[in-house]
Amino acid sequence: MAARGGNFQDRKIEAGADVHEDGNGGGRGGESHLSGSGVNQPEFLALERELTVLLRRARANQGEMAREVHPDLESSAYGLLVRLGECGGQRATDLAAFIGVGKATMSRQLRALEELGLVAREPDPADGRAWLVTLTPEGQERVGRVREARRARYARRLAGWDPREVTELARLLHELNRGMEK
Repeated sequence: MAARGGNFQDRKIEAGADVHEDGNGGGRGGESHLSGSGVNQPEFLALERELTVLLRRARANQGEMAREVHPDLESSAYGLLVRLGECGGQRATDLAAFIGVGKATMSRQLRALEELGLVAREPDPADGRAWLVTLTPEGQERVGRVREARRARYARRLAGWDPREVTELARLLHELNRGMEK
């Protein structure tokens, strides 16, 4: 991808990462130096820094988006709503596995979402003993509005990028996410 807004080091500083003159994030005295595995190569140090900044910002944005959906919505429930919006009705056990929480946590989150009128449970047509969790029309509208606003922010912030770069970034992030599942 083409560089944006200066060199790599400048972008680190603009992104708010802790970058020192030697290019390291500093404060890593306890790390083992496994030279054979490449973990201390500059590209992996840069990847770690950038992902740290990205994840910190994503957590903050998730809270904002959750509040935009509903002022009483927990930020951790936002991803659950997005999953339901993308995949349709899901069993609570499948949602818990996807999100990475236990059944008790998922039950608590689903009760809260039901009380807010964002999700409903309906019998699973494939198994009458099971229930599917779906977005209510209100939940669909609210989540859709917030996601559309988020995509508009991405479009504004990346307006100077070539569309092929945006496509490549999405492809690389997809590959990263797939690799993290293994």
